[in-house]
Amino acid sequence: MPGMDTLYQVSALNTAYAATIDGDRLEDWPGFFHADCLYKITTAENVRRGRLAGIIYADSRGMLEDRVAAIRRANIFETHAYRHVIGMASILNEDADGIRAEAPFLVVRTMRDGQMTLFAAGRYQDLLRPDETGALRFAERVVICDSPRFDTLVAIPL
Repeated sequence: MPGMDTLYQVSALNTAYAATIDGDRLEDWPGFFHADCLYKITTAENVRRGRLAGIIYADSRGMLEDRVAAIRRANIFETHAYRHVIGMASILNEDADGIRAEAPFLVVRTMRDGQMTLFAAGRYQDLLRPDETGALRFAERVVICDSPRFDTLVAIPL
């Protein structure tokens, strides 16, 4: 069974991750990942059927940085904000490959006019490894959404 220190580190990483996105500090978001990483948004149905593709797929921190640059410079969308609620992580495995963890999440979107909607719900499946400083970073973050429907504003990271 993993120790409380591992659970604390994973929870602290998830908290900082959510605060960075919710605080519109998207330029800092790629820093939560290793240089060689996987970030994917997919659906629970795709996972059940063994479909590997996602609606968003990035396999390096550079691709995540490009995504942020596109959000800031190229994408045009109505002003809105996210609020992540991330549940307690479950540590599934901890070995030489890293820490495998899973955590449920909800994302509420608030539009400029104040309208709030449940934007996404699902779970994160993560592989975490320490970086050269010893801080945990995502080697993989697979965002598995419960619904097969996606809003066009899924441009901002979940």
